[in-house]
Formats: sequence, structure tokens, C-alpha cells
Amino acid sequence: MIGRRTFMIEMVALAALPFAWRAESAHAATQAYDFSPAQTGRVRAPKDPDAQRLLAGYRLVSPGVLTVAIAPFDPPIATYATDARSVVGADPDYAQLVADALGLRLTLVPVAWPDWPLGLTSGKYDAVISNVGVTEKRKQKFDFTTYRLGVHGFYVRADSPIKAIREPQDIAGLRVITRSGTIQERIVLEWNERNVAHGLKEATVQYYDDGAAERLALLSRRADVIVNPDPSLSYEAATQGQIRQAGTVNAGWPNNADVAIATRKGSGLAPALTAATNGLIRGGQYRAALARWGLQTEAVERSETNPPGFPDA
Repeated sequence: MIGRRTFMIEMVALAALPFAWRAESAHAATQAYDFSPAQTGRVRAPKDPDAQRLLAGYRLVSPGVLTVAIAPFDPPIATYATDARSVVGADPDYAQLVADALGLRLTLVPVAWPDWPLGLTSGKYDAVISNVGVTEKRKQKFDFTTYRLGVHGFYVRADSPIKAIREPQDIAGLRVITRSGTIQERIVLEWNERNVAHGLKEATVQYYDDGAAERLALLSRRADVIVNPDPSLSYEAATQGQIRQAGTVNAGWPNNADVAIATRKGSGLAPALTAATNGLIRGGQYRAALARWGLQTEAVERSETNPPGFPDA
């Protein structure tokens, strides 16, 4: 029912590849989004004794509570519910599962995404679960537990003549919107370097202050394509119909890089979170929670602590 902001939409389910990008050939799947504060369909999990044992020795910010920072501004990853207070989405659901496995209550702390590193290092929260990609530079300051494939999407206007963006040559000469200092910016810049080396025209990279300005530039034809994390763009394409996906690229292009929980370096919390996540994967709760938000194709087969990340980002 639209009044309750539960949207029935047609989502594109893409097959996840372990390397450069995920192919566009896909099938449509009906996906319901529930943004009510009650979240009656939220998946829960039993305690995981093995993960709980690994938690011993770690000092929680609040006793008995897993305090998690999250940026609630990108549905279906995380957003505010219809009460404008509760935070709902795929990342909040996953945070709840991890807290369940560790036998802890969950407290979510809404933050602006750029503020999470300072808040984490200063001890305001135990962990950050907010679509944070693993990079080698970030690994110098934080520990990571992977929980979702890092996938970025190339999106164009619904009426764009661009059919597919699958490899560097496909952005040659295009006007590309992305965000400064991000993994996706580095990919675009590397694709540009390859294109120039092969005698192709360089893409023009555009930067804007916020998502609304990005979308206005794309829809008003001042830009040709936008590349940012796929889940939020996929959600927008499905619910508004003004943009469509032209392709995807893994955050670790030309290899693989994942999204992870960030914790303080050397705090000892990451191994417990990794064990909890792998228990949730084996138990089926992990995939069920992702499926609630149409992200099942971004599931990892196994969670890892501090795997190789995107270099120098």
C-alpha cells in the first residue's frame, strides 16, 4: 500500500561475478519495500556461541549493547522510516542479525557518512555498518569484516541512447558524474587513463554537492551517466523510472572488493563479527535479510577479516 510506503516494484536481479563487473542479462523479480517503523518482516537470529566467545576481552561502548553508526540516507541500504526516527533498510537489518548472534542489544547511531572515521576512532561507537568499502588505505586505520559485494552501477536517463557500459572504452567521450574521493571515482579515472593510452577520447568527470544536483544534471542532459553504489541507484530506477542501469563494475576492479563492517584497528572486535556473519550465512538468515531489500545478488559466500582491498583509495 502506497500510504504505508510499501512499494511493489520490478527489480532487476543481476548475477554477481567475482571480477570486473556483473552482466546485465537478468530476470525481473517483484520486490516489496517496507519503510514502516514496525518492520514486522525483519529477520532475526539465534545466539552464536562461537562468535560470543570471540567477543570476550572486547570492551563495548555500552555494556550489553552493540553500538553501530549508520548513515540513513540511501534506501534500500539505510533510510529513515515513516516515523522519521527509526532507521530501516538492509544495513540496519544486518546490524540487528549480528547483534542477535552476539547476544547483544542493538543501538543505531545515525551519522553523516563522511563523519564515521572520526567517530569510530574516538570511540563513539563499536562499529560502522554503512556501505563502507574495503580499501588498503582504510585498512591502515580500521579493521574490516566483509558482508556484501561492493558493486557500483552506471545509470543513464531512461531515454538515453547509451545501451551498455561494460568496460573502459564504453565511457570514452562521455560526461560522467561521480563523487570525489570515492572508489568509483578512482575506477573512472583509471578507465580514462586506459582510454587515453589507446587513443580514445577522455571522459569528462563531473562533481556535484548532493544527489539532487547529480540527478538534475543527468536528467537535464548536462551529463550522460552517473556511477555510484548500485543499490541506491537501482532502487531509484525502480521506484521513479527516470533512470536505468547501463552496467555495473565491482569496487575492486579489475579484481574484487567488498563492503564491510569497520571497527577500530586492533580492537579485537572484527574476528567476532566475522564469525557471527559466517554463522548467519550458514543459518540462512543473512540471505533472507538481503532478499527483503532486493540485494540477494550482492551476497558474499563467506565473510573475511581484512581481505585485500581497493589499492590506494
